[in-house]
Amino acid sequence: QVQLVESGGGLVQAGGSLRLSCAASGRSFSKDVMHWFRQAPGKERESVAGISANGNTYYADSVKGRFTISRDNAKNTVYLQMNSLKPEDTAVYYCAAGSTRQANGMDYWGKGTLVTVSS
Repeated sequence: QVQLVESGGGLVQAGGSLRLSCAASGRSFSKDVMHWFRQAPGKERESVAGISANGNTYYADSVKGRFTISRDNAKNTVYLQMNSLKPEDTAVYYCAAGSTRQANGMDYWGKGTLVTVSS
């Protein structure tokens, strides 16, 4: 059974940092493009960052310079280091695997982890 399981969310003050992890199981994801999305209350799910199999990355403009996506293929795990967090970063963060950058193009999804940034 293929699973993506996020962890590392929590409550943090503005300006603080969190590191999210996405542990994959059921098969190797080393050749997949991996993504982080987020969904704030009342808003649509939006792309945050992605990383290709060879390490190329992309970021949403809203998180550039603050968030860093990385992967450890030996551990079948993807990370999202989030620094200088802002209240507007509050959302459920989801890990996904898929060949496009659009949410409707993902093949696998995790269940999400909640990040709350207090002002």
